[in-house]
Amino acid sequence: MRREYLPITALRTWAELNGIQYNGIATEHLSDKRGCGILTKAESLDNKAILLMVPSHLVLSLENVWIFAKSGQHLKEVLDAVGDYSRSARGAILIFLLMQITHNAALGSDKIGVSNPLTDYVKFLPPKVPLPTFWTEEERAWLVGTSLEAALDAKLKSLDREFTHLQTSTASIAWCQRYWWSTETGSLSFDDWKQVDAMYRSRALDLPGTGHAMVPAIDMANHASGDATVALYDTNPDGNAVLVLRDGKTLKARDEVTITYGDGKGACEMLFSYGFIEETMASARELFLDLDIPDDDPLKLAKKAVAKSAPGFKLFLEGESIEWEGDFVWLVCVNEEDGLNFRLLQTIDGEKELQVFWKDNEMHDMSQLRVLLEEDRLWDMFHLRAIATLQGRIEQQLLALEGSKDDVESLDSESEHDAYRAALRLRRLEETLLLQAYEEFEHNKNDLAQSKVVQDYLGNANRGYLDEDDFS
Repeated sequence: MRREYLPITALRTWAELNGIQYNGIATEHLSDKRGCGILTKAESLDNKAILLMVPSHLVLSLENVWIFAKSGQHLKEVLDAVGDYSRSARGAILIFLLMQITHNAALGSDKIGVSNPLTDYVKFLPPKVPLPTFWTEEERAWLVGTSLEAALDAKLKSLDREFTHLQTSTASIAWCQRYWWSTETGSLSFDDWKQVDAMYRSRALDLPGTGHAMVPAIDMANHASGDATVALYDTNPDGNAVLVLRDGKTLKARDEVTITYGDGKGACEMLFSYGFIEETMASARELFLDLDIPDDDPLKLAKKAVAKSAPGFKLFLEGESIEWEGDFVWLVCVNEEDGLNFRLLQTIDGEKELQVFWKDNEMHDMSQLRVLLEEDRLWDMFHLRAIATLQGRIEQQLLALEGSKDDVESLDSESEHDAYRAALRLRRLEETLLLQAYEEFEHNKNDLAQSKVVQDYLGNANRGYLDEDDFS
């Protein structure tokens, strides 16, 4: 779909006309590849100075989208048509952004929707957001063996489902058919949907008191973590969004005003959501690996039916050590002979409900399983199984990285292609984290193997029997 753009030099005029207040700063093009940023114009700023104030009605939030819909029939038609999807901040904001682009794309008086202050703000957003969802198949091959490979594949499938839902939900609305879906007059494509998703993901802030939202002018600030973060975004007592200089920070003219997009976010999430990995990031910090239940597990279907958590686990650095979390892992590691069992209950209205028990304890949430296992006399054995499962999955990931290494690194290592350099960094950072995890889990396995509980259990298993009273 055709988009209209306004130069960043016009942002200040638009902002002040709509009540945004600047204090000693300006949005400008930067000399490096980061595009635009916020620079200090005053000689000096300090003592928690308020750098920007954005009126609450300009904050693009779930609540404000529905307020805009009260005076915008076309917007409300689409919000209503997609049902529950528009009841989330992300869903409502994506549809709002799409409506503004549609309005701006129409020529002359043939406009769709009602213009509002944010209709022009969308024109200031860049034509391209360098997120992996726009990478070609060749570029995506650079991610083989990284945690982003599976995450990106899942994201593209999710975006496709959303776009299909949007099309089927609005196909009967006459103007949608004409401007979006008609093969003759429609111009909306899957690429447009990826574009509004990228706008949202790369700019959304978790604004105190509001939740996930896009905040004009403040969202022009670039990211810096740790002590390099210059300013914080917040909500003042009047409900307006503000950008405030951090306590103890002093700025001089031409210094850049930065915010943090999340100091705890890992390399994969940074590249996935923002299209870059911070230069100062020395570790992948965290990553998520998927995990499947073995096909020879007789309870596989039942386990999948009751599992509510993501089928995998997260590895993360805690200080200098590797930690992990994932309720799904414990479900993989125990079976009927250990005490896990399922019962099919028929409710009074004739529906069937699958119940899951650990011995005599019914579990309504799979997060209960670890707690019950820790109380069990065979905890060391279950813990050993979990660590072995994790280590085996980590080994698979390392082999995938190693197997694709030559193909990826055979490309010009001096390439100026930003995506290629980012993919290489991700591969190296994640490989380091995975190797550390593998080594630490090897130590954990050896320690657990010395447990009397484990040795007794394995000794009895090797002799071909289990004492029914002790190991039911």
